[in-house]
Amino acid sequence: MKRYKSLRLNQERISFLIDYKALLTFLGLLLLTVLVFVLSTGLGEMNISPFSVLHVFFGGGTEMDRLVIHTFRLPRIIVALMVGMGLAVAGGILQGMIRNPLASPDILGITGGAAVAVVGFLAIFSDKNHSLTVSIQWLPVAAFIGAAVVAFLVYLLAWKNGVSPIRLVLIGIGLMTLMKALTTMMMVLGPIYQTSQANIWITGTVYGSNWNNVKVLVPWIMLFLVIAFIYSRAVNIQELGDEIATGLGGYVQRQRFILLMISTALIGGSVAFAGGIGFVGLMAPHMARRLVGSDFGALLPVSALLGGILVMVADLIGRTLFSPLEIPAGVFTASIGAPYFIYLLFKTRNA
Repeated sequence: MKRYKSLRLNQERISFLIDYKALLTFLGLLLLTVLVFVLSTGLGEMNISPFSVLHVFFGGGTEMDRLVIHTFRLPRIIVALMVGMGLAVAGGILQGMIRNPLASPDILGITGGAAVAVVGFLAIFSDKNHSLTVSIQWLPVAAFIGAAVVAFLVYLLAWKNGVSPIRLVLIGIGLMTLMKALTTMMMVLGPIYQTSQANIWITGTVYGSNWNNVKVLVPWIMLFLVIAFIYSRAVNIQELGDEIATGLGGYVQRQRFILLMISTALIGGSVAFAGGIGFVGLMAPHMARRLVGSDFGALLPVSALLGGILVMVADLIGRTLFSPLEIPAGVFTASIGAPYFIYLLFKTRNA
């Protein structure tokens, strides 16, 4: 059987090259994502069987099962899935655009910019009862603005007759350190209850997620995921290098700026509702590359599913393994991601 099939639509104005192996991998991971989603919904202090979970999903189940699933578990699992997908796709775009396997939202400081904006947002618009005085719908906007400011600074400071990938990384690392310092300063200067809340949030957690979070986050992430998938060809061109990409008719700097903004939007939305869950944007694209290769038309969707699985599993471990304590999901992604980053660093140095 042929591995590739060409699909042409709209009188051959639109064409796709379908990779059967990548398609089967995607479908297998989609099934695994659904399985993890159902199992995660059922596991906790009160265990609910997968069949009972599915029964609740279709409108049945006992009143207690519906209460536990709909009120407490489903919102946080949906948020975990969306956050993982957003961070993974953003990381995949950055790695392809910068042509550096070590690139990720954390390394470039974009996550830190979003974190500074959210901590500042909580400081300005929280009252003494820990309640927000403005709508939570403004939280991802604040995170996007913070991430966008850092992304713009990285882009501006790295500009020298164009933007080179190595300058983006070096400037990003410097701004990442600055953003961490600013976040710490705001936590120290703020009230003690805000410091405690912000410290847990910065580590990365979906604890306390509710349906208001879901209503804001899902449209935001899905919109920019679709844009990222449509724009995946531009990432393929960016990986060829500036000279070849220009020779193929690509508008390198414009495409690079648009890709950076797409990544920034995904990172901002994710950080707004789950904090600084680290290393997902680094690990998921590498895992996807091993499964489906370097074509971003396949790599980005597969990365999205792997990122969603990683965060859902990290959250599941955090709320079940040490029950009744809850460990932030970011602790587990970092415990896996930090050694993986060191491994990639040594692999890149020896290449």
